[in-house]
Parts: sequence; structure tokens; C-alpha cells
Amino acid sequence: MNGSLRQAAVATAVLLAVVGCALCLGTPYVPPTALGDDGIAGVIVRELRMPRLVLALVAGACLGAAGLVLQEALRNPLAVPEMLGVSGGAALGVAAPLVLALSVPLAVQPLLAVGGAAAGGLLTLLAAGFGRSPSAVLLTGAAVAAALQAALLVLMVLADQLDLQIVYRYLLGSLSARTWDDVTGLWPWLVVAVPALVLCAPVLGVLRLGDDDARALGVRVRHARIAALAVSVVLIAPVVAVCGPVAWVGFLAPHLARRLRPGSDAVGWLPWSAVWGALVVACADQPARLALAPVETPVGAWTALLGVPAGVVLLKAGSRR
Repeated sequence: MNGSLRQAAVATAVLLAVVGCALCLGTPYVPPTALGDDGIAGVIVRELRMPRLVLALVAGACLGAAGLVLQEALRNPLAVPEMLGVSGGAALGVAAPLVLALSVPLAVQPLLAVGGAAAGGLLTLLAAGFGRSPSAVLLTGAAVAAALQAALLVLMVLADQLDLQIVYRYLLGSLSARTWDDVTGLWPWLVVAVPALVLCAPVLGVLRLGDDDARALGVRVRHARIAALAVSVVLIAPVVAVCGPVAWVGFLAPHLARRLRPGSDAVGWLPWSAVWGALVVACADQPARLALAPVETPVGAWTALLGVPAGVVLLKAGSRR
């Protein structure tokens, strides 16, 4: 069995297991034979558990793909949305109207997240000389992310007790109480992001060769790097608007894709990074729902708790090869 078939078999087995857990386990327990019933059990599955599962898969795929785009564009395996001001900007764009009691329609929230993410990413690029150096972008992004985090803390100090609980839970990333409306709200952004990803993937493979080689092959490095960041913003911001900043998926998923397909390139890793991102979020949501039931814990806490050690192990294993 070659690498692609082995990876597909593993991903399919994990997907079937997580779908079974997501639809059947919980309160009440729904046996597999009752998943299609028209009674209360069927309604719970169709209106509560199914949209949550689909949202977890879509959000994870977006974060996984965005993580790979950032890491390949900046040629740094530590480049993640959380360290470039993108996730922090999107979270600030959503949290600020809530704390400041601004009347914002629900449909506008993704636009605020996109605006915040774009502002965070643009601030990073501006401070780093518009992508002149990948290492400068990463270091400046960490500083911008810290500044945005400080702004969020100031907002939390200003918030009353109810808003503080909402903002705190949102900042940890959660899939609780999400519906089909949240899922359908992501599709317009995916219509823009998926073609952009397809166009961006070959350029990522050229950027991986280094700036000088990329220029020799006719790539405008700065423009390509800015375009990659823009694609990442379109992928990350709607997810952050709906789910909050689900941490470290963009770090773990690309490393899983590279580890399981070491001989491939950015074009081959991109779809698998999306697949592993989807499975990471869907798997992490199961302990988030069930570990302390009936109390739900944020899925972002589980992705960070399990994803960071696993990602570090994969990073070290890759450096020894």
C-alpha cells in the first residue's frame, strides 16, 4: 500500500469513528439504528449534533489549509495564525462590538472578523517591510499578536460579568450551540477561498525553494507572500467569527500532512493538511462535549492541550530525518 492509500485509509477510519461518536454519544445516547428516526432522538441528531459535526470538519479544514499556506509562504514550520496577528485581529473584531455594546447585525460579524484579521495581517506585513524577510514577518507577527492580545485584555477589563463570560468562552474557541445557520454562513467564504487556494498552491512550492530561486523562476516574492496571507485571512476569519480562535490546528495539521507524506510538496500536502485539520477539530470536540458532561468545555482548550505536544513531537521527528 503506497503512502496516499495508507493515509486515506487512516483518515477514513478516524472519520468513521468520530462521526459515530459525534452522532451517537452524549445525553441522550442515540443508538446507530435510531439515527434516522423522526422522533426526539432524530431531531437531536439532525438539528444539534449533525451541524456541530459538519462545522467542526469545515472549520478544521480551513484552519489546517491556512496553516500550511502560512508555513510554506514564510518557510517556517512555526508560522501559525495565532502568531501572525490574524486570529487575534479577527477575535478583536468580533469581541469589541460585544463589549462596547455596539448594535451589530449577526450577518455582519464575519465581516468584522475579516476586517480584524486583515488589519492584524496588514499591520504585521507593514511592520515587517511587506514580506521582505520571512523571519521578520514571523517575529513581527508575534509582536503584533501580543499587542492584539493586550487590547483584548483591556476590553475584558471593561466588560461586565455576563459579557466577560461570553468573551472568555469565545476566545477559547467553542462549537457549543452552533446550528445549520452557522454552517451555511461559511459557504460564501469557501466559494472565494477554495479557488484562491488552488491558484496559490503551485506558488507555495516555488517559495519553498527560497526567495532568490523563486525570483529566478519569475515569481514576485513579496506579492506572492502578501497573496498567501490574504488567502489565509479569508480562510481563518469566518471560522474565528463563528467558532472563536480554535488554537493550534494550523500548527498540527500541516505537520501531520508532511509526516505522513514526506516525499510530497505543497500541492500534495495542501488537501491533506485540510483533511487532518478537519479530523483534529472533530476529534477534539468529542472530549469537549463528553469529558465533563453535562458541562461542556471549549474545543480550543483541547486542541491546544493535545495539539501542541503532538505537533512538537512531529516537529522533532521531522528534524531528525
